[in-house]
Order: sequence, then structure tokens, then C-alpha cells
Amino acid sequence: MAYGAQAQSYDMIIRNGRVVDGTGNPWYYADVGVKEGKILFIGNLSSEKASRDIDAKGLIVAPGFIDVHTHIEGNEVRLPTAGNFILDGVTSVVTGNCGSSNTDIADYFRKIDSVKVSLNIATLIGHNSVRRAVMGESQREPTAEEQQRMEALVEQGMRDGAVGISTGLIYVPGTYANTEEVVGLARASAKHGGVYASHIRNEGDHVTEAVDEAIAIGEQAKMPVQISHFKVTYKPNWGRSVHTLQQVEQARLRGIEVTIDQYPYVASSTTLSTQVPSWVFSGGWDSLQWRLNDARTRSRIKQEMADDLKRKKLKDYSYAMIARYAPDSSYNGKTISEVNKLRGRKTKPQQEAETILELVGSTERVQMVYFSMDETDLRRILQYPFNMFASDAGINRYGTGMPHPRAYGTNARVLGNYVREQKIIRLEEAVRRMTSLPATKFNLRDRGLLREGMAADIVVFDEHTVGDRATFEKPHAYSQGFAYVIVNGAVTAERGVHTGVRNGIVLRPQQRQVTE
Repeated sequence: MAYGAQAQSYDMIIRNGRVVDGTGNPWYYADVGVKEGKILFIGNLSSEKASRDIDAKGLIVAPGFIDVHTHIEGNEVRLPTAGNFILDGVTSVVTGNCGSSNTDIADYFRKIDSVKVSLNIATLIGHNSVRRAVMGESQREPTAEEQQRMEALVEQGMRDGAVGISTGLIYVPGTYANTEEVVGLARASAKHGGVYASHIRNEGDHVTEAVDEAIAIGEQAKMPVQISHFKVTYKPNWGRSVHTLQQVEQARLRGIEVTIDQYPYVASSTTLSTQVPSWVFSGGWDSLQWRLNDARTRSRIKQEMADDLKRKKLKDYSYAMIARYAPDSSYNGKTISEVNKLRGRKTKPQQEAETILELVGSTERVQMVYFSMDETDLRRILQYPFNMFASDAGINRYGTGMPHPRAYGTNARVLGNYVREQKIIRLEEAVRRMTSLPATKFNLRDRGLLREGMAADIVVFDEHTVGDRATFEKPHAYSQGFAYVIVNGAVTAERGVHTGVRNGIVLRPQQRQVTE
């Protein structure tokens, strides 16, 4: 008798659905029986009974989606139901990306266990956070002792259950680190089977060099590489995705395990501080304020910003929209050019740079949306088979601010727009990229497939109606077409409504391959 034979009682049976199992293989008809948080049997269960029956006739039954690039730290405690993820079919996330994470992973997991959240959570340990803990905001190379301390923090994080190390080499203080420093920390992670996940150093004029650096770090550290939110930015670079994808493929042919992730939008989202030269932030907040208050230094900063705008072949900052500005929420949804005019200034680079410096100097974080990418590049990257879909988002409080719509609609947008409407990739392939590919990459071995014995993370959706509703103008809108979202065997969303269930767990990587 096979595992999960039918002489069982079931907590739940999902009947009559078309199973898309996460492998990329064609769908097939089957019932799915669930017991005690696990998939007990897949097949014909017409004669069996369960405590809960779900009729999936005409619907797709798939593994729960795994979002490998999120930033949920903090809000998983304040907003543990994580509605924007759950109602987009996401059952598991990897956080700690772009170099920013908790540095005490054991303590972080204890908090997650005590709070109880609706999602399963895995985390990376972030290079920026580790560097800041040891070196502050210093723009210099670490001493041998500091390097050793950083590597020790990374190793401890890995022992406590991190899935790898992340970098954000565009952000302070990670931008101050040279490649050798990062390789040292990557090796510390690789000892414990970690993945190197990188927001690379440049996604514009020097994107090819930045991709090469990420690949080289993985090669030297002998570990898998994940290049985050893969893209090329600003019009002079549009079309270069042909070459950057070739770089990834050539590395794979050399035996380096490189994969990428992407959000399906032509606008990015990050902080306003990325528009300011990184040297301005060296030494922390007090040093920043001194530089902004020094007339000669402030003039130099504005000139560098104007020069950067010229290199990007942009006349102004109308491509940069404020998503969240805590001191004045009326700015949310307005571009820098619009705010500049509100402040009585002319639409000129130096004047708009002055406005940016005022905003950056008034609060530690101004969240932005930048319209800087091309749809042709997006579609080309989307077709790459070793590309996962990831939101690059946090847990949003519904109705607050003007967040990037990817926080609500990443997976639904892929399934509705790029699978059903544009037919760029087929349904089974999209599901594979949302499930088994990320699970395999991050060693989450009991997730990502509909298989007997696997965790019962399951999404049931209508392929004919699934789609994103969030827009840049009205970003607070949950996705449509998801009939059920099940996390560890518990119905967490039903007919587009969160049930309030918080059945997520901490995910630690399994069966690591340890390097010598």
C-alpha cells in the first residue's frame, strides 16, 4: 500500500481540481488529501470523507507560492496576518534581503514563533546589518579583527537557521565594501550551505560589471548565487538585458549555480537616499547633517546629483514618485518634480536636487517608486527559465501610503497578464518558478511541490480570472481569482477574504551541502 493510502481519515480533501504540481509538468486531474498539515494522498478520493471538503472543479490546485525577495522585518509583528502576501497566493517568504536583516537570527526566530504569523518565514543574514553592527557607517576597509567579527556573526546566523547571506551593494554601508570583504563573509555562509543573494552594485551604466562581481563572489566562495530583482535601468541601458542574461547563462555553463528573481513591473522601489552620492552618508546621521549644513559641501552634492541625472539622459526627477514620506503624507503619490514646484522652485536639476536633500535630511527614510525600466527588457527577463518571481515588498497596512503595487499583485500579475493574456510563458512554467524553483534554491525541501509527504501549502485559483488589481495610482487592492490559500493544512484565505488564521512557521534550510 502506497504512502497515504486511502484507508485514512482526512482533515481536508480538495476535490476535482486540475493539479499543477510545481514541477513544470502538465496539469492533471486529481484530489488532494490533507492530514495534520501534510499532503497525505494525491489521486482518486471520491469514496473518502474529510472534516472539510473543498470543491475545486474548474480551478487550478498548485503549491503555495514562495516569495524569495521580501522585506517583512518589523511588520510581521505589527501585521502578522500579512494580507497582501496571503491574498496573492504567497504561503512562504524569504526575508533579510538587500543586505538588511536581523543579526541575531535565533532571537528573530523566537519572536516569530511567539507572535504566530500567517506566512512561513525563512531569512538571510544581511551584510549591511552585520557591517553596521561591527563598523558603523564607516567608509573604509575593515581591519582584520573587524573582518573576523563580521564573519563570526555570519557563521552564527547560519548555525541559527539563516538560508544564506544577502548584500545590498548600492546601499550604505554595503556600498563601501570591496569585493574581497564580501567574499570573506560569503565563505563564512558557504561553510554552512548558504546561498549568496545580492542586490548588485549597479543596475544601470555598470550593470555588466556588477553582474560579473556577483558571479565572481559566488565562484570564489563556492556557493550558489541569487541575483535579486534582475533588471537594467534608465533609457541609455535599455536592451542590455540581452547581455546580462548571457552572463548568467555563461556562468551556469561553467558550473556556477546562478539564478535570478524579478518583479513584473517597469518601476522599481527603494529609498530616496539612493539618489544622493553614497559618500554623503559616511559616519552616520550626524555626519550627514554636517555635510548638508556646510554650503560648499551641499553645493558639491547637488552638482554630483545633476551630473548623474545628465548621465541617465534625464531632464528632471519626474520619474521619481514618493511612496511614503512620514513628515508630510500629502507628498505621497507626488513626483519629486511636483514637490519641487510646491516648494516654489523651478524645474531644474540643481533645484530639484535641493528639494531631495531637504527631504533626505528631514527623515531617515523616504520610500520612492522609480519609473526607469523598459517593458521589452522585462519580458525578455521574464522568459528566462531560471528566473523566479518576487515582490521585493514588505507587509503593507491596507490604505496607508502609496506603496509599489508589487506588494499586492506580483504573482497575480504574472498569472493574469503574462501567462493568460500575453502568453509569454505557460501556466505550468510560471507555477514552477513560483514554487519548486525557489524551494530548491533555498533548501526548503518540504515545500514547493504537491507531493505526498510534503507540507500542505496549497493555492487554489481560477486561471481565467486571476489577476492583479493594484495600480501605481491606487496600489491598495488585493489580487483576484484566488479561491483558497492553505498554509500548513489550514485555510488562511477563502474566496478572497483572509480567515485570520496564523498557521505559519519558521523555515530553516534542510539537508545542507557543506563546503570544505
